[in-house]
Amino acid sequence: MTTAPTAISLLVAPANVLRGQHALSDAIEYICRLGQRPLIIGGEQSLKLSQLQVLFDRPELKIDQVKYTPDCCEASLDRLIQSVSLHQADFIIGIGGGKCLDTAKLLAHRCQLPVVTIPTSGATCAAWTALSNIYSQSGAFLYDVSLDQCPDLLILDYGIVATAPSRTLIAGIGDAIAKWYEASVSSGHSSQTLLIAAVQQARVLRDILFQKSAAAIKQPGGEDWQEVVDATILLAGVIGGLGGAQCRTVAAHAVHNGLTHLPGSHHALHGEKVAYGILVQLRLEEMLQGNQLAVTARQQLLDFYTEIGLPKTLADLGLSEITIAQLHHAATLACKPDSDLHRLPFSVMPEQLVAAMVSTTIIDRMSEVEAISDRYFS
Repeated sequence: MTTAPTAISLLVAPANVLRGQHALSDAIEYICRLGQRPLIIGGEQSLKLSQLQVLFDRPELKIDQVKYTPDCCEASLDRLIQSVSLHQADFIIGIGGGKCLDTAKLLAHRCQLPVVTIPTSGATCAAWTALSNIYSQSGAFLYDVSLDQCPDLLILDYGIVATAPSRTLIAGIGDAIAKWYEASVSSGHSSQTLLIAAVQQARVLRDILFQKSAAAIKQPGGEDWQEVVDATILLAGVIGGLGGAQCRTVAAHAVHNGLTHLPGSHHALHGEKVAYGILVQLRLEEMLQGNQLAVTARQQLLDFYTEIGLPKTLADLGLSEITIAQLHHAATLACKPDSDLHRLPFSVMPEQLVAAMVSTTIIDRMSEVEAISDRYFS
């Protein structure tokens, strides 16, 4: 008796993507096709954006809006589900950063409604993906939820994104460039067509960011800036869609997840913690595999981070006063059995992760890291 092959669902892209300088205005007809009673989910600032007026100018749209805060957490979702019911909403519009869009997507998923995502910065690819991250009410990462589909409509309005602080795009660069360093480790030796495609697109994404990021930051709204925004929101999303979970995250995101359990890290943006996590991952590859290519890659990233302003150390993340006990707690969480960190081709103990985390800028021989390990864990 033969076993029928298991069908694999490919959640590669939103049903529609509209991008441009005034994309929200141009998207009104698409939005109106989804329903008549949208519930807009946003944060304090995004719900005040003047560009939203084009929605309220359409008499056929009966709009209500609600804040998603304090976080993409279960308590917020329970409250928002009640708002959906009270408004009798027939679709969801999320406008904001990554946590807001994750909330809107998951709310739509649970209520079985269409969802529109409108990113207000280039900080993450959350506007694209069929995934939501769940946090505690205090901002600690708990788990992620795979969704049934990507958003029904993604609106990338450059005019809206250009109003965000430059720090958000810099963080988005850190989050996006991690795709190469994580995908190449987890899936670089795969023979599967779509994984090969995802890894190669991650390499292209890295090269675009190396070439264009500095110029983009200097001229918000310019041509290079638009290309980098496309890279951090759209191309990064494509890679996750093609590659799936096994190609999406490894140690860099695991380090981020662990750090979110330290209150002192909460002022740092998602992509800033992920960028630091890439350096940690490369340090682990050097420490535990003797990978000299990782040394070269880390030095290249350190130079790049210096140029555009990404964090290179715990101190850069505002964690200069952190104790080894606190850091060990974060590392233990990052090393949990179900952690993405275990997509590395070698085992990592919390003590080894701590040693890597405190030595991201050391380029010399491993004796220095061994000394760190001996000092704290012997």
